Amino acid sequence: DSKCRSSHSMDKSITLPPNEIFRNLENAKRFAIDIGGSLTKLAYYSTVQHKVAKVRSFDHTAKDTEDDPLYEISMQEEILARLHFIKFENAYIETCLDFIKDHLVNTDTKVIKATGGGAHKFKDLIEKKLKLRVDKEDEMTCLIKGCNFVLRNIPHEAFVYVKHADSEFRFQNTHPDIFPYLLINIGSGVSIIKVESEDTFERVGGSSIGGGTFWGLGALLTKTKRFDELLQLASKGQHTSVDMLVKDIYGGSYVSLGLTGDLIASSFGKSATADKEFSKEDMAKSLLHMISNDIGQLACLYARLHNLTRVYFGGFFIRGHPVTMHTITYSINFFTKGEVQALFLRHEGYLGTIGAFLKGAEEDNPNQYSWGENYAGSSGLMSTSPDLNPMQRARSGTFDMLEMDRLERQLVNLPLLQDPSSYIPDTVDLSEDALAREYWLYCFEEALDGVVKRAVASQPDLPEAAERAEKFRHKYLHKLQTLRHQPFAYGSLTVRSLLDTREHCLNEFNFPDPYSKIKQRENDMALKYFQKAVKSLEELSWEQRQFALVRGLLAGNVFDWGAKAVSDVLESDPEFGFEQAKRQLEGMKGPPHKCALFFVDNSGIDIILGVFPFVRELLCRGTEVVLASNSSPALNDVTNNELQILTERIAAMDPVIQSAVKEDRLTLVQSGSSSPCLDLSRLDKVLAGVVRERHTDLVIIEGMGRAIHTNYYALLSCESLKMAVIKNSWLADRLGGKLFSVVFKYEVPLDKKNTTLDHVPVTPS
Repeated sequence: DSKCRSSHSMDKSITLPPNEIFRNLENAKRFAIDIGGSLTKLAYYSTVQHKVAKVRSFDHTAKDTEDDPLYEISMQEEILARLHFIKFENAYIETCLDFIKDHLVNTDTKVIKATGGGAHKFKDLIEKKLKLRVDKEDEMTCLIKGCNFVLRNIPHEAFVYVKHADSEFRFQNTHPDIFPYLLINIGSGVSIIKVESEDTFERVGGSSIGGGTFWGLGALLTKTKRFDELLQLASKGQHTSVDMLVKDIYGGSYVSLGLTGDLIASSFGKSATADKEFSKEDMAKSLLHMISNDIGQLACLYARLHNLTRVYFGGFFIRGHPVTMHTITYSINFFTKGEVQALFLRHEGYLGTIGAFLKGAEEDNPNQYSWGENYAGSSGLMSTSPDLNPMQRARSGTFDMLEMDRLERQLVNLPLLQDPSSYIPDTVDLSEDALAREYWLYCFEEALDGVVKRAVASQPDLPEAAERAEKFRHKYLHKLQTLRHQPFAYGSLTVRSLLDTREHCLNEFNFPDPYSKIKQRENDMALKYFQKAVKSLEELSWEQRQFALVRGLLAGNVFDWGAKAVSDVLESDPEFGFEQAKRQLEGMKGPPHKCALFFVDNSGIDIILGVFPFVRELLCRGTEVVLASNSSPALNDVTNNELQILTERIAAMDPVIQSAVKEDRLTLVQSGSSSPCLDLSRLDKVLAGVVRERHTDLVIIEGMGRAIHTNYYALLSCESLKMAVIKNSWLADRLGGKLFSVVFKYEVPLDKKNTTLDHVPVTPS
């Protein structure tokens, strides 16, 4: 990897991987730059051409031959809007500007928005090299705009730092409401800003004792001029040999004042009286404590004064350094007795440039859209311990990248979440669970060959597909290796994030839907049996029919990955854990629900012979149904596009479905997701609107990705049914069941039930 070469060869290597560092530069439209004391952050907006798989219904009226497939699949080019943010050391600014000048094609751009202290210093150079007018933006406004943007659009942006824990990083949930908060920006000095809304903020205080003080005094005391070197020294030092502690004055703790003996009574107190030389390490450590404690105490006083509990720290002083984050966290905990948490941001270094960019792009209304982090093009949070790997440290200082894709839809919370601010989609956090992490990383590595084969097979008429698939393999393998060493690179590591990263990498190399042909085949096959299935259900009594419907749903859900082996189990074990599921169905005997929201899973047997008969039963009971499916492809999940065509075909065969569609009692909505898993805090705004209008009172979540890897513990404010068949023996074991255990959780919110029933996973006897 050319980015890992030592920094002196950097000038040459920057010309090597433009596709890695300055990606899609030829389509760049708007620029912004934030030049700090040591790092430059560059932002630009580009459009990316990428392939999408589209399905279109055949005209069946002319000739209705048996063997015609249901729909045609075509690959189309689509334009995607993408934001690129790149961070590098100021030493490379000329090389980078030259590189941009040589590769910049778009001449519409006349202005570059600039912020940061160095913007003035480099103004002439930028104007000369890029022939763009430098337009300066207020630093504080940019900072806040950038902060609001990442808090709103990047789940797991904020984290608490816990030294000595298994996982040093504890990522916070994205609150639907990010305001109000306090931002403590520690640059040369300290600014304390209270942020109340998108455009309302004020600097409520500050201090001249900040990062510059640590650097300046540190340089005088240790004769070290480099900031990172000072921190390196501090991480090895013992402050107690320089600082005077409570016990040095009182011989122990000062009980009546509640002061422990090892509390610092006076920073640098011992150096006044002691006749010895102090080591550079000890002085650096003492200085770091002194400044961090001072900032921590200020932060607490301002948080109390303004009654705020969310306090974010940023600025070059922090820059992801563990020693600094630890001392700030310790100090905040100490002064507020744990009432206020010190929060840090994963993309802290980019806030200014993101804000400057947004200022320049206001006519495009970037805030009207939702954006998503593109894992395939972002570097991720580096391991922070400076001692751990100096090479890594140097690399993160060299080039670091963040890419965000504009999503087609605005994403919001599902209105039926019981408490959106405490909702966590994922069942297992792999960044905290080393055994689980090792198991799943191994699984994804093992599955890689199969994914590559399937990708190539899905594009038989494109000879260069094999070469692209190899590039995909290489990129995804590299991501998995990074995550093995830095599980917290993109926030909490989960099965969902591993799946999503894989989808991003497949899309990157133009494999938008490797399963399209398989899905088409399975849909065609299942449709042939639909009428027969409905007819046999209608002959059963109510009791037997409910049982058969649940069986059909669960059996259909087993046919994931087209796993035929599973049907053998069904044949040989007729009971298959359905007895308990049947007992739980008694809940469905009462009056019908007004409207059911159903998050569906796989194509083929699952949707056509499992979900549709069940939906038909709900409709016959008088319940309206909303079917929510993925906006774009992921694995063999049915997409909204495909579901439209399937519904049309089923309606043509079945009067119940037909009249429900006509009367708007059966509605199809896209979820806004393109993942096999489901994050109920990031759903299509239109879906949220439908849920409200229809007074939805039942949510059904189906499949392993949506109901087990995610949402297993999700609490909803209405009745819910979560069901899946566990098709992974390790997971079955984890949840206390066996392979092919059935999970069938019918949950009634606490305020609506007389008795509390805890629904455990149902396992076959």
